[in-house]
Amino acid sequence: MTVTYDFTGKTAFVTGGSAGMGAATVRAFAQAGAAVAIVDLDGDAARQLADELNTDGLRAVAVQCDVSDESQVAAAVRATVETYGSLDMAFNNAGIMLPPVDSADETADAFDTIVAVNLRGVWASTKHELVQMRKQGSGAIVNCSSLGGLVGGSGRATYHATKHGVIGATKSVALQYGKHGIRVNAVCPGTISTPMVERMIAGGELDPDAASAGVPLGRLGLPEEIAAAVLWLCSDAASYVTGVALPVDAGYTAQ
Repeated sequence: MTVTYDFTGKTAFVTGGSAGMGAATVRAFAQAGAAVAIVDLDGDAARQLADELNTDGLRAVAVQCDVSDESQVAAAVRATVETYGSLDMAFNNAGIMLPPVDSADETADAFDTIVAVNLRGVWASTKHELVQMRKQGSGAIVNCSSLGGLVGGSGRATYHATKHGVIGATKSVALQYGKHGIRVNAVCPGTISTPMVERMIAGGELDPDAASAGVPLGRLGLPEEIAAAVLWLCSDAASYVTGVALPVDAGYTAQ
């Protein structure tokens, strides 16, 4: 069964929007009628995707942005509102992962790099999205946590700490902003076939067969399956859902 939504007249803001789960979500929002800001550090890739969507008669704009820099995030939100007139939905998806390391050997620079994007970036994005949504009295934000926000992971303590932090921030903001008509949730993807995961496989950090065998559904996820969860959380179908960390992980955390 294919589920469709009508987001005509609404604006979506997607960080890390040029590839993987972000690009799949951008496409899904645009195909559902939303105008979409594709926000990404890789401005060329964002522009390429925007051009593709606009050629197809959809509405998208590319915004180059380093989410670890709050001033750039604020400017990206302003540019989106100036272009489309509102900010109704956001998927704060930008994130990074470094190779696994013994916790006793991790450098402060590596720690700061991961926190800057995965936690500070979500904080800055949420903050400036809320500024606009609070003015409107409505909005839906979905933060990208991870399976790693629900469980630990040997060799990646800092990554998992940031993704746990995203869930804590999501729940706290949801409690504060419900009175403003704003819903805030998180998705927790399992192992999804994205460029990041492909790099992990190529580098010998992940065995795809073992990962597939380790979940009840027996396969890796697709970016479109995360997009489907994000669109549902942003839609009126989820109008009574806020403060949730939704696993989309093939049942891994049910074990």
